[in-house]
Amino acid sequence: MMSEETGQKNNNKANFTALAEHTNGLTKPSALVTKPGASKKLVIKNFKDRPKLSDNYTQDTWKKLQEAVGAIQNSTSIKYNLEELYQAVENLCSYKVSATLYKQLRQVCEDHVKAQIHQFREDSLDNVLFLKKMNKCWQDHCRQMIMIRSIFLFLDRVYVLQNSMLPSIWDTGLELFRSHIVSDKMVQSKTVDAILQLIERERNGEAVDRSLLRSLLNMLSDLQVYKDSFEQKFLKETHRLYAAEGQSLMQEREVPEYLHHVNKRLEEETDRVITYLDQSTQKQLILTVEKQLLGEHLTAILQKGLHHLLDGNRITELTLLYQLFSRVKGGLQVLLQHWSEYIKTFGSALVMMPEKDKDMVQELLDFKDKTDQITEACFQKNEKFINSMKESFETYINKRPNKPAELIAKYVDSKLRAGNKEATDEELERILDKIMIIFRFIHGKDVFEAFYKKDLAKRLLVGKSASVDAEKSMLSKLKHECGAAFTSKLEGMFKDMELSKDVMIQFKQFVQNQSDPGNIELTVNILTMGYWPTYIPMEVHLPPEMVKLQEVFKMFYLGKHSGRKLQWQPTLGHAVLKSEFKEGKKELQVSLFQTLVLLMFNEGEEFTFDEIKTATGIEDGELRRTLQSLACGKARVLIKNPKGKDVEDGDKFLFHADFRHKLFRIKINQIQMKETIEEQVSTTERVFQDRQYQIDAAIVRIMKMRKTLSHNLLVSELYNQLKFPVKPGDLKKRIESLIDRDYMERDKDNPNQYHYVA
Repeated sequence: MMSEETGQKNNNKANFTALAEHTNGLTKPSALVTKPGASKKLVIKNFKDRPKLSDNYTQDTWKKLQEAVGAIQNSTSIKYNLEELYQAVENLCSYKVSATLYKQLRQVCEDHVKAQIHQFREDSLDNVLFLKKMNKCWQDHCRQMIMIRSIFLFLDRVYVLQNSMLPSIWDTGLELFRSHIVSDKMVQSKTVDAILQLIERERNGEAVDRSLLRSLLNMLSDLQVYKDSFEQKFLKETHRLYAAEGQSLMQEREVPEYLHHVNKRLEEETDRVITYLDQSTQKQLILTVEKQLLGEHLTAILQKGLHHLLDGNRITELTLLYQLFSRVKGGLQVLLQHWSEYIKTFGSALVMMPEKDKDMVQELLDFKDKTDQITEACFQKNEKFINSMKESFETYINKRPNKPAELIAKYVDSKLRAGNKEATDEELERILDKIMIIFRFIHGKDVFEAFYKKDLAKRLLVGKSASVDAEKSMLSKLKHECGAAFTSKLEGMFKDMELSKDVMIQFKQFVQNQSDPGNIELTVNILTMGYWPTYIPMEVHLPPEMVKLQEVFKMFYLGKHSGRKLQWQPTLGHAVLKSEFKEGKKELQVSLFQTLVLLMFNEGEEFTFDEIKTATGIEDGELRRTLQSLACGKARVLIKNPKGKDVEDGDKFLFHADFRHKLFRIKINQIQMKETIEEQVSTTERVFQDRQYQIDAAIVRIMKMRKTLSHNLLVSELYNQLKFPVKPGDLKKRIESLIDRDYMERDKDNPNQYHYVA
């Protein structure tokens, strides 16, 4: 293009010649061709006058066009060529008769549409036939208007477009169909009612002609009467149907079945929108279904079936329940409330019944696993549900003070004790992690600490710990959770055990250098009193050989650490005895008390209870337990007369020479690991005693800092500082005690005001 333009500028002469030679595409002898350099001459002539139409041309042409329109409307063949008809319309428009042509066309179409109404006034038609007839009429009308528009396209594009007030030929067709057929009250009412009846039949499970529904609803939409004539009635019917269905099915069906039904209904209605309803109906339709089948029955559904679903761990139904409730306003809030109540109710039943104490911790762990799984798999890890679960656990586990903490400590002991073959190291670590989650919910952690410390001491001293790594792992978890102060004494116990090993290496060298090393091997654990549980001192009568060894060790130890005081603690001592039975030699792993009893049978065959008590010096209750373990347990190395489970004052005991056992080394000292009722009571009492000291210390600390404080403010400050649950009455007693001991005093004018006494 550029080159052509450039050529024109550079060679005007040549261009002029070309124009002269090919005027209007015809080759003529050029009159303008002149010699080079001669002057140029351009001749411009006017157009010829437009040819005039004959008088009857317009009338004849319209007649021809009218015939064609009639043929289209009656579905007969058109006599004339479509191109010829199009040209005829163009010619009429060119000669300013567009307005007349438009009016005439509209009138023809209107007359035809008016004539269609009669077929819909027949009463004999059933609903489906009526709808099919209406659909055929609409489809025919659309097809006719498309063909008519194609013939009158020039009129549509030139005349109608220039007159913004006039509807296009297609829109005129829609307007005529709307005003003369669909807006007819009887026809419209019958059409809409028939459509609604067809939809209701489909909702009741019948198969219906969906393409017919789609076509008719598209018609209402195209005619812009969908909302006013159909949608309002449709939503009203939907409301009525599902309100009744919700009421009846809630009575008849179980919750899982009902939930699946609601989900199915929602899927069906969504499919209806996709298949034949207008998209604008979807929001209102789904809201109506949700409100009538779910919103009106939220509480009833949960009261009737939530606990069954949770008890049965029905993951699929719980997931569906959450999904459905999340669709309804306020649904999740109601579900959250019932979820919390379920956890508290179920958990309280576990915690509050003493007969369930044996399995309480395992059941708590299983319940926690179950609720975790449900929040993850069913409740989409919703933070509110997770937090509600934690709060509910904390609420119910502290309904019964102290006992859960004690039982958790004992559960940990059972897992960390030697002989626990249930778990590998990885599984044990996983169990301990789960225990720590439950441990976090407990308020009285000092109770846990007391029982844990008592059991840890037994595991370490009796050599019953399954794994040092597992023990230290548990210790680090407690330290991370509660701080270094919580575990300092427990760590001290481990330190004592390590130091004791070093001391024993030195002691063995010391013994070997003695003139008379003896034939008993002694191992001593040196315990720092502040770290370990308090053991009641018990004086027992040891054999001379043992007393001698004790003195040797005392001399060795005090020689290295002058100024220290040693106090022997026989309660958790244990020994290995070599024994001879008729079957052969055996080694018996026994407690120190069992050792003292059994050594007596080197001196005689039979002893009474009182004789053994006098000879050994063992406390009455402890001796009965010891004899019971030797004569009434699994490995009966003594025979009791008379036979029976309990040891009575007059009982006699004989050495069981015929004792048989498949093992060479037999453990009989499990009795040491068992907790006595006295031990349990004294541990609990010690915790309460410690709590009183802590309350006293906290009161003095606060008063020393504040000098003067009201009762309410003091109590509030104490609740902030104390790490265990305490009743207001207990605090009041401690305050009175401190007033009596002159640490503080009441204000003379205001008895609710306290002053610190320096």
